[in-house]
Parts: sequence; structure tokens; C-alpha cells
Amino acid sequence: MADTANRRLRIAAARANFLADGRCSEDVSEIVSASWRRSASAGVDAGSHEAPFHDDLDVSSRLVRCSQPVIDRISQETADIPLSIALTDGRARILSRSDSDPTIGSLLDRVSFAPGFGYAEGGVGTNGVGTVFGSGQPVHIVGPEHFHDRLQPFACTGAPIRNPLTGRIEGVLDISCLTEHWSALMHSLVRSAAHDIERNLLLDRSQRTQALFEMFVRLDARSRSAVVAVGGTAVMSNARTQSLFTPAEQLTIQEHARYLLTHRGEPLDLIELAPGRQVRLRGTRVIVGGETAGVVVQVGLVADGDVSAAMPGLADIADAERRASARTASTRGPIALDGESRSPLWVRACQGITAALGAHEALLVMGETGCGKFSLVTEVYHQVNPGGRTLVIDASDISLDSYGGAETAVQNMSLPTLLVFRNIDELSTDGVERLNSFLLTLADTDQPAYVAATLSDANLDSDLPFRDLLTHFQRAVTVPPLRHRSEDLPEIVARVLIGVADGRSVGVSPAAMRVISGYTWPRNIAQLEEALRSALLKRPVGEIKPEDLPGYCHHTARRRLSGIEAVERDAIVQALHAAGGNRVQAAAALGIARSSLYRKLKSFGITTI
Repeated sequence: MADTANRRLRIAAARANFLADGRCSEDVSEIVSASWRRSASAGVDAGSHEAPFHDDLDVSSRLVRCSQPVIDRISQETADIPLSIALTDGRARILSRSDSDPTIGSLLDRVSFAPGFGYAEGGVGTNGVGTVFGSGQPVHIVGPEHFHDRLQPFACTGAPIRNPLTGRIEGVLDISCLTEHWSALMHSLVRSAAHDIERNLLLDRSQRTQALFEMFVRLDARSRSAVVAVGGTAVMSNARTQSLFTPAEQLTIQEHARYLLTHRGEPLDLIELAPGRQVRLRGTRVIVGGETAGVVVQVGLVADGDVSAAMPGLADIADAERRASARTASTRGPIALDGESRSPLWVRACQGITAALGAHEALLVMGETGCGKFSLVTEVYHQVNPGGRTLVIDASDISLDSYGGAETAVQNMSLPTLLVFRNIDELSTDGVERLNSFLLTLADTDQPAYVAATLSDANLDSDLPFRDLLTHFQRAVTVPPLRHRSEDLPEIVARVLIGVADGRSVGVSPAAMRVISGYTWPRNIAQLEEALRSALLKRPVGEIKPEDLPGYCHHTARRRLSGIEAVERDAIVQALHAAGGNRVQAAAALGIARSSLYRKLKSFGITTI
């Protein structure tokens, strides 16, 4: 024990001398002395350098997946020792950290040894992560062997994780603890665990990605069409795709492929990339272990009149779209109809509604809550029938006498009238029977009435009573949610802003538009309107800034936050805006460690500040 303490004293003295005159003592190992020289050459300040933070980490990578079982195992084996097990990527950035004791975790937080922070030698000097990359071999850096003052209390043991095929270092596995708890056995433990991870990398072929790639290659080899594969974060396209379509068109095709992947039915569709430029998409889902890994679509340009021959299943769609285009050619108005929108799904909805009205077919308009189903069908109707009128009956208002006024209006109908039955999926059994009776009566009249009903597509697979009404409708149209209309978002924001600004001179800054574009808008147009109204309370005139938007607009996490978490999120957003985006100042204002702030940013999905 005394020998260990004396050795550390000699190394501490050697470090002090090196920082003073740049000379290394023989008491320091060759690996450490070489690392000190690299750190000094990189300009690392031993007293003030901070670990940089990165927000572009892949925390669901193959490396993380193959490492987790090994980390779980050694966490159990060392549960009685206060230590921390960290995994980094190939750029010395910490991907994950597992603590056996909250005390060691708190101490490491204070030196920003936490997920997202980079521990390359060029940033913080000699340490158990960066020095592995610098030396290319396993290392243990104990106490004063660290270059940075703040790391002196720790002992870190790291081993490289190499790609078993190329030999390239994919990451580092590191065990960190206080110097008094360090043992040479940790060196062997980390090396063994790193080898286990390498073996997992060799065995793991990422079956989902591999299956998607194999299907892509197979279809590309036997097809002369453009071929695009989409699954998870993977996107593949062949040379013909890149030669036929612009980058913007390729992005539209990729987004529509993702839509087809999640949509019911066969992944088969026809979309318009630009006026007169249609493409057909025929997709093949890739299933691995009962789960969908992705979709591979063949994309072909469609010549006029070629749809029926090329893809018989889309003949009806093509005919409806041609009729709708002819019908709407001279009826452009304030809403974004097909020719004014760049979203293929919105174009499809507009054309489908127009075609149904033109054919006098009873129309079912489906979509998420707040996506604009009612507004779209009524506005398209008045574009097609400028002198017509609309009569609306909401499911929540239906009673035994609900249709008295409607029946009277139908009997005395002199103008074309659109009858809209809103939210029929919310009808009770009695309500369904009453509406069924009314629709049967309406069908026996010769009055110029159009019929449309709206419902949430989330209830299509349910056994709710409204399903008994579906026999009354000849056509169904799905209105896309706001998150699938990214191409139209600037125009949508501008139109909504006009509606809520009461004639004031207002706009949205590019930075605020980036925030809006990054949010998923689960309540669609209604929530966008709510957010802009809230922003106008903070900035009634002028250009809306990111800080004017509600806190949830900066939230992209995939989970629902609790009430307390939402309050905490809003406080963090406010502190970041007040600090001009400076994380260090924001953490100080909030009274939390910088690493704790970064963990909360990741947990809450705050990525726009």
C-alpha cells in the first residue's frame, strides 16, 4: 500500500515538472508520457479545458446493441464496487454509462464524463478513453497520470473495441472509479469484456438491415426502374433513382415510402412530384422475425394514359385524379388544392374529395384529430359549388330530434347542399340507428344534396357502432396529418398566422420555422394554431422567434412527459433562451450540473436551441 502511495507521489511530481518544463521522468510509463506530449501539443490546458458535448450520437447503433449484454453482465459481477462502466463510439464520445453507485455517478457528472461528452485526448488530455485511441491499445490511467487537474481523483481503465473484419477501433469500453478502489484486475476484466463485444459484433449481422439490403439488391438486379429502400435510419437508392429524380423529388419519394410502410394495405401508390410528372410506386415489405424491417419500392415515371396498362390496380385512382384535376383547374382559391401543394398525400386528398363531389358520391373523410378533415371537405365543396351551402351535424349533438332541422332543410332544398356528419365514430348505437334512418330517407329523395362524414382513422379497426353506417358511402379519402406535409409547412404556418393575427404585421423567423418543422404536432393544425396564438401573446407584432413558441415545440422525445417533466422542460427551454443557447450558463442558472442538463435535454428531446 505504501509503495502504491509513493509511486503516485512520484508520478504527481513528474506531472508537475512536465507541465512546468515539458520534460518526462522515468517514473512515468512510456504510454503515459507519450500521451502527455500529445495532450500538450494539442494545446490542452490542464486546469481549464472542458469536455465538448455532441448531440449527434447514434445511441441505437449496432455497437450499442452488441455491447449492452456484456455491460449488463459485468455490472452484475462488480455490483459491490463503486464504479462506472462507459461505452464510447469511434470518436471517443460517450454513448452510455452504467453506475453501480450513485456517488460515483455524481462525481463523474461533475467532470462531464457522461453520455454525449467527448473524451478525446485533444479535448481533455490523457484519460482512459482518449489515450486508448492515441495509443491503439488497452490502458489504465490512475490518479496523477491524468493530464487534467479535475481527473486526478479517478482511475480509468479502457480497452479498444475493434471491428472484427477491418480491425478499426469502433469504440472503447471503460471502467472508472476513485483511485482507492482501483485494482489491476480491472485491466483484465475490461480487456475480456471488449473481446466479448467484438465477438458479438462478428456474430451480429444486423438481420433487419441485411434483409433490407438483400431485397434491395435483388429488385435492383431484375428491374430497370428506380429502386429505393427505406427502413429505420437506413435509406438506399440505385443509380437510376439519382439520375431520374432531383434531390427534392428523392426526399418526397422516401417520405412517401415511409408512409406506405405504416399504411394499411399493399404498398402500391401513384403520386405527383410536380404538375404533369407522376410516378408509380410498387413496394415490397421486408419482414424479419415477424416485424417489419422496411420497404423496398420500385419507382417509375408514368406517361399520360399509361397507368392502367402499367399498374391495373391504380387505374381507378388515376381516372379519379384526372377528373379531379380537370375539375379544379379553374377553381383555385385560398386553400392549398392539388396544384398549389407539394405534398403528394394532400394532393391525393384534394383530388379524391373533388372527384367524389363531381360524381355525387357519398364521401367518408378520414384522418387524425385536428388534421383539417372538415375544413378541407367544406372548402373544396365551395370551390366546386360556389353557390352551394353547407349543413353540419356533429355526433356530439345528436339526439332523437337532431335531424328535424336537416329533414326540413332537405325537403325545402333549392340550392346544392353539402350535409356533413362530423365524428361519426363517436356515435352511440342509438345515434347510428337515427343517422342510418336519415340517410335511407335522403337516398329516396331527388334533392341536390351531397353527403360527407368525418371520422378518426384510429378507430377503423374497432368494433364501434359507426361501422354499420359504412354501407352508405361510396368513396373514402384520408387527409394526411401535419407531420406528413413537411413540404407545405411554411405555407400552412403563413395561412394559420393570418387567421390568428387579426390583421397585425407578423411573421415567423427562419429559426422559429426550424423549430416548427422539427416538431411532430400530434394534434395537427389545431395545435399549430394554439402554438402561434401563444407566441403572439409574447410578441404581438414583428417576427416570431424560437423563444416565443411554447416549450413543447422544442420537444421531440418519443414519450409523453409527466406534468412535472413538462414544467421542468419549459424551465430548461426558458433558461437556454435566456443564455443564448449557452449550456454552461443555463446549467448554472438552473442550479444543476452541466452533464445533468445534457441528460435532461436528451430525455426531453430538446434539440432546437
